[in-house]
Amino acid sequence: MADPKGFLNDSRELPNRRPVDVRIQDWKEVYQQQEFSHLQKQAGRCMDCGIPFCHQGCPLGNLIPEWNDLIWRGEKPEAIDRLHATNNFPEFTGRLCPAPCETACVVAINDEAVTIKQVELRTIEEAFLEKRVVPLIPDRLSGKTVAVIGSGPAGLSAAQQLTRAGHTVAVYERADKIGGLLRYGIPEFKMEKSIVDRRLYQMEQEGTRFRTGVTVGKDITGSSLRSRYDAVVIAIGATNWRELSIPGRDAKGVYQAMEYLPWGNKQALGDLDDEPEINAAGKNVVILGGGDTGADCLGTAIRQGAKSVTQLEIMPRPTTERPSDQPWPTYPMVYRISSAHEEAGERIYSVSTKEFIKDSGGNLTALKLVETVIIDGKFQEVSGSEKNIPADLVFLALGFSGPEKSDLIEQLEVELDERGYIRRDSSYATNSEGVFVCGDAGRGQSLIVWAIAEGRSAASAVDRYLTGNTQLPFPIEPTAQPLMV
Repeated sequence: MADPKGFLNDSRELPNRRPVDVRIQDWKEVYQQQEFSHLQKQAGRCMDCGIPFCHQGCPLGNLIPEWNDLIWRGEKPEAIDRLHATNNFPEFTGRLCPAPCETACVVAINDEAVTIKQVELRTIEEAFLEKRVVPLIPDRLSGKTVAVIGSGPAGLSAAQQLTRAGHTVAVYERADKIGGLLRYGIPEFKMEKSIVDRRLYQMEQEGTRFRTGVTVGKDITGSSLRSRYDAVVIAIGATNWRELSIPGRDAKGVYQAMEYLPWGNKQALGDLDDEPEINAAGKNVVILGGGDTGADCLGTAIRQGAKSVTQLEIMPRPTTERPSDQPWPTYPMVYRISSAHEEAGERIYSVSTKEFIKDSGGNLTALKLVETVIIDGKFQEVSGSEKNIPADLVFLALGFSGPEKSDLIEQLEVELDERGYIRRDSSYATNSEGVFVCGDAGRGQSLIVWAIAEGRSAASAVDRYLTGNTQLPFPIEPTAQPLMV
């Protein structure tokens, strides 16, 4: 595959990020364009490894060695065909996925992995540039109708697959625009929303119908939806955010990350007539949670002009080397620096928040912290380590605990499992006839690549339910527990 000596002759090379002092002045994506010839060399590092463990690392089962080889040879039309064979939205995963495929790359056993994610992204961008991403309109309609509730990556991938299979599909979204967390949770500097819009245009041309501003369970009942459609797919995500119930939680200035990030996106897109309701400009900002959502809050606060930004994490700082208990080809928990972390702010590890301190008017002024250590698998406070740090705004980026407990759940009469997620069987079917679930709502909080994979798989199950058979791929079965990598 590719260049037989590529992994020996060429080192790993990623595109450069725009200078920090330039990119924090706008909301555009941070990466610069990489010369295509340089990308081809990177694709050529894909070795003839015999067993491509990158397939195991990718939930979508992407044909990584094949499109690496095709890009190295300059055969871009064939490369995008291979990529689209397993992934509806490589432009999303190429920007947002943490690339478990790369940590499973055979080259990564004793060298730096092939830049799989970047080759994927450039392959789809070249296809859009050359107008090779065209609507795939079904030859004939089945006469069957499907409602998809939720327009995140799981819902959109299920909808596109089912539309292409010939079914009439309507996607219901309670927000004013389609995209779910892709639009309202992912900052513009990580993925510009024009990237989402151009794919939605393709889906509309294929026949998918979008119903925005509709809250299923209130504006239309679940029972009405079931009577109107032959099948229903629940893809509402796991948006029930985790709380931090400590003294002072009611202070003015403490918000959930997902209360804040949509305002940043609206500001970035010029959708506001005035200043955003939650604005970090000139304020001391503290972010609780060291994951990607916390980094998204960090980059947003920097671009709004925060006075200072501090990100807190209760866990110890990870090592820069792969831990011994997380061997290749698993996805290791190592110290990573996102583009936002390059720009400003401080990261503090092994601390727990004890109290939100407020003034007489109820406004947040500081946080009381205490250092922590892990003893016998439990967090223990370090005696005498308490301290206060100034804070005008706090964003809670502590993850999500399941789908929101809404009227929708009751009206569709679906059962929840012991974790609080929607129960489903091996074909993504719930206990209610004709109702299926995919993505975080059934799996638990996970990655975009898992959401797309589950949406594709659920679409195959729905197609089989409606017609008795299917030609859609069924790459994965749902797991009993959420798999976080």
